[in-house]
Amino acid sequence: MTSQTPAAEPLPQPTASRTDRLRTWVSRETTGGVLLLGAALVAILFANSPWRDAYTTLSETRVGPAALHLDLTLAHWASDGLLAIFFFVVGLELKRELVTGSLRHPREAAVPMLAAVGGMLVPAAFYTALVLLTRDTTALSGWAIPTATDIAFALAVLAVFGRGLPTAVRTFLLTLAVVDDLLAIVVIAIFYTETVSWGPLGLAVVGLVLFRLLVRARRVLWWVLLPLAVVIWALVHASGIHATVAGVMMGFLVPALLVHGEPESRTHRFENVWNPLSSGIALPVFAFFAAGVTVVGIPLADVFVQGATLGVLAGLIIGKCIGVLGTTWLVTRLTPLRLAQGIGIRDLLPVGLLAGIGFTVSLLIVELSFDPGSEHGTGAKIAVLLGSVVSAVAGALALRHDARRTDRTNDMNLDGIPDDITDHIGDKKS
Repeated sequence: MTSQTPAAEPLPQPTASRTDRLRTWVSRETTGGVLLLGAALVAILFANSPWRDAYTTLSETRVGPAALHLDLTLAHWASDGLLAIFFFVVGLELKRELVTGSLRHPREAAVPMLAAVGGMLVPAAFYTALVLLTRDTTALSGWAIPTATDIAFALAVLAVFGRGLPTAVRTFLLTLAVVDDLLAIVVIAIFYTETVSWGPLGLAVVGLVLFRLLVRARRVLWWVLLPLAVVIWALVHASGIHATVAGVMMGFLVPALLVHGEPESRTHRFENVWNPLSSGIALPVFAFFAAGVTVVGIPLADVFVQGATLGVLAGLIIGKCIGVLGTTWLVTRLTPLRLAQGIGIRDLLPVGLLAGIGFTVSLLIVELSFDPGSEHGTGAKIAVLLGSVVSAVAGALALRHDARRTDRTNDMNLDGIPDDITDHIGDKKS
């Protein structure tokens, strides 16, 4: 008889810990969108409940050392402090896209980048025109409110309703949203900074140089980087520039290429650490404090005829879509630039609608534009929330319609080269 050697049993695969599974779950685009939406809904209900005075008291509670001018309200800590974590992640993502991602080839990145510019200019023009038409010139300071796109919400809607579309659609939206947020930070730094204290700003620059050296060192010393990051944030805050700018600047200083023989880039490592904190804590907490607008006792009929309210609604719902689609159409018709393989102008209708989901950054700009609780501030917040919801629903419907169409050609971008598309939104990665 011939004896057979029993087959070797497969080695047991390591199982992810509960912490790892939680971090993975929180980092999903759909989860981030749900958490944001949930926090906003809780805030709206709280702010319009019989306990709305408690919500106001909580938002206005001051915490922090007064000697360092950091005795801020909890709402202020959420917008200046926690939101800096979100913009740090945005800075990491932008650095990665510029060095190794979709922005590394100027010809491929040019169209969504220009679309982002158009998607900011046209809504600003809509807002300004409507404010002037209503002769409510005191609201002109809010012109930048409808120019922003919420990355987390927009990508969450795309992930759910865009299944089956080429992944190039997601790349276009991601590029547009990242550039949009970067430009929004520039706008905040330039137009929403009243005075600049050059001493703290100079020290912040020194801190950024030190941060750059430490973040490129052979060994990342977290116990040094974290306190240094807090100091840089505090110095930028003390300079008069909005402190979220510090987050973007530090994120942009992290190396996106492999260094010291490491198996993965440091931008990727840092994103793995900070993205769950951004999606699971920073953004929902900010949404909780920013979205809680009280409408009880307010004549809504008067709110919806304000220039600020009409301008934000028109800018987000109509202006964003026209700006993105119009700019893309002009660029691809009048220049040699083309869309990425697999997508055409028709695929950008849902993208343009999703770009109207302003939410996070739009709410931040509302707080920078108007005094808390002011008539214009209340109207603008209502418009941001309503405009973002309308844009999300319209974008979701447009995505499902586009994904179900069967008339896609093999040259959607009209560049004369057959498209070679193998990856689609929703495909399971091995």
